[in-house]
Amino acid sequence: MIFGAGSDLGVHIDGASLGPKQLLNDLSSFYKGESMLFQQDPNIIKSRNFGDRRKNEYDVEKFNSALYKAIVEKSKEEYFPILIGGDHSVAIASALASAKVNTDVGIIWIDAHTDYNTFETTITGNIHGLPLAAITGYKCNELRYYHDGKVIQPSRTVIIGARSIDDAEKDNLRYAGVTVFSTQDIKEKGIDAIMDEAFKIAGYKTKGIHVSYDIDVIDPYVAPGVSIPEYDGISEEEAMKINEYLVKHMKDILSFDLVEFNPLRDQDRRTEQIALNILTQIITASEQKKKWEQKTFY
Repeated sequence: MIFGAGSDLGVHIDGASLGPKQLLNDLSSFYKGESMLFQQDPNIIKSRNFGDRRKNEYDVEKFNSALYKAIVEKSKEEYFPILIGGDHSVAIASALASAKVNTDVGIIWIDAHTDYNTFETTITGNIHGLPLAAITGYKCNELRYYHDGKVIQPSRTVIIGARSIDDAEKDNLRYAGVTVFSTQDIKEKGIDAIMDEAFKIAGYKTKGIHVSYDIDVIDPYVAPGVSIPEYDGISEEEAMKINEYLVKHMKDILSFDLVEFNPLRDQDRRTEQIALNILTQIITASEQKKKWEQKTFY
């Protein structure tokens, strides 16, 4: 089942809120399953003040609370949840919903940023820079009030493709014990070696893995349609190799996000097409997984 999370409340840039609706529309001729679209309240006056270290905190929490409840409900009905964002703050809801339903979960966070700031260390006040800290229980309690299950353990958390990390954020990651593979690590070791290690860490003594794929991990020369581009990223070929690895290991994946597509910043729909390629592969693999599980069960 696909959940569209049309929110850009976690970032001062507009546009990511439009991505889910556009991608769901693109998928309509291919995907015949159930979907739900959550859209941020158009009457919200979004804070863009860089002096505000808690930008849109209340509205982010309210949006995610409704999204979380819906994903938990459908996951209990044995749907495979696919979330289309929206800025990366929406992944707090999807990852914690997976942790609620499955109890012991690992997480692989594919992103140019580590998203491990707290309200004390954030420089911009953009909440899309805090979600992974919130998901793994590293402070940020205010962003998960609605969640009454376990958090995902930092020791079962792996970040892939990072290349923009604030100094204080580095301290948070070290203290928490999160594993980080940079873009340079990918270049040096190769996709398969990095993904093998990531799955071993995130899958160790867990029931499965939540994968959160931020499309800004790709170099903006290739995929410009994101709110916060970071240069020296991975290529489209490397991005699709990561996805192919995920498809091959779908039996170990419990839930999936694709986030941060911003159609207002795209050029010639290049990022949109990459996002669609990623989603169609994941949707197809998740449907095959469901059929296999039903066959095995019966």
